[in-house]
Amino acid sequence: MTRDDEGRAAVRQAVSVALATGLYGVSFGALAVAAGLSVPQAMALSLLMFSGGSQFAFIGVVGAGGLAGAAIATAGLLGVRNGLYGPQVAPLIDSRGWRRPLAAHLTIDESTAVATAHKAPHAAQLGFWWTGVGVFVLWNLFTLVGAVAGDRMGDPATYGLDAAAAAAFLGLVWPRVTGAGSGLAQTVAVGAVVVALALTPLVPAGIPVLLAAVVAIVAGLVAREPEPVA
Repeated sequence: MTRDDEGRAAVRQAVSVALATGLYGVSFGALAVAAGLSVPQAMALSLLMFSGGSQFAFIGVVGAGGLAGAAIATAGLLGVRNGLYGPQVAPLIDSRGWRRPLAAHLTIDESTAVATAHKAPHAAQLGFWWTGVGVFVLWNLFTLVGAVAGDRMGDPATYGLDAAAAAAFLGLVWPRVTGAGSGLAQTVAVGAVVVALALTPLVPAGIPVLLAAVVAIVAGLVAREPEPVA
């Protein structure tokens, strides 16, 4: 595959992921208003927080009558994972100057997944920026649509947008756990799922995700590169 082919493949992948994820912003906008937030408040969360899991956690606590401090803490716990992506993404995109804080804001699950799915630096950079910017624009656009439409849309889950976003992300991860030499990735995936499922009923929201990530950290410390064949 040539450099241009790799770049085009990265852009196509980025566009599909951005579209599937961005559309799910409708659900957030509608649920945010239902939880008692105003349209400007819902938009502020999407513009400034820009982390779907953290945003849903925030309005979940607010909608249940929780205190602002509890909502912020819960959203913050889920948002910690984005900081863990930084050391992995930074060498791929090599952003400097004014682009560095922008890249930090766009470092989310989807942009990280698309960028790291490509070994070629050019393709990784295209994948990161097209995904990050695409998700940001569409997520905020459809947050506004959902917030304005509100109850007139009915239950957002009936449109299957939550499944679309999850399916797009699974499509990125699947080749890594099914391809050649994916034994370690499969072990990490199974271990993370077991930890998350076991802890979800026992600890506050956000904690299972963070502790599931520990499985990957431990696996990385224990695993060793194979000895080169003479």
